[in-house]
Amino acid sequence: MSTSWCRWGRVVNITGKSEPEHVNGAFCAKAGIHSWAKGLSRMVGRHGITVNCVPPGRIHSEQILRNCTPEYRQWRCEHEIPVGRYGEPEDIAGLVTFLCSPLAGYITDAVIPVDGGLRRYQF
Repeated sequence: MSTSWCRWGRVVNITGKSEPEHVNGAFCAKAGIHSWAKGLSRMVGRHGITVNCVPPGRIHSEQILRNCTPEYRQWRCEHEIPVGRYGEPEDIAGLVTFLCSPLAGYITDAVIPVDGGLRRYQF
């Protein structure tokens, strides 16, 4: 009996954007996690393990509701987010569920934003 089915795993890091708008240590940390994930994916890929990062955009959360006025949220939707709305936690969950499934066995070393088109970077 083959034991190749045991050689399987998924790592999904929920990170954040790493395109700097100004000097901020958090951008360095997030970029570091993205780089770490890329390196790890090369080490564990042959074992059937994939490693990916999901940087969310503006997602409805307690923090957003607490820190941003309804008027500011509306302005962002109209001027910054191409799909015209904040994301929902389910938007992230859908991608993470897919990345953790057998269907995503050939997707590794990726940084996949769930941000409604908010980010402008090419990588």
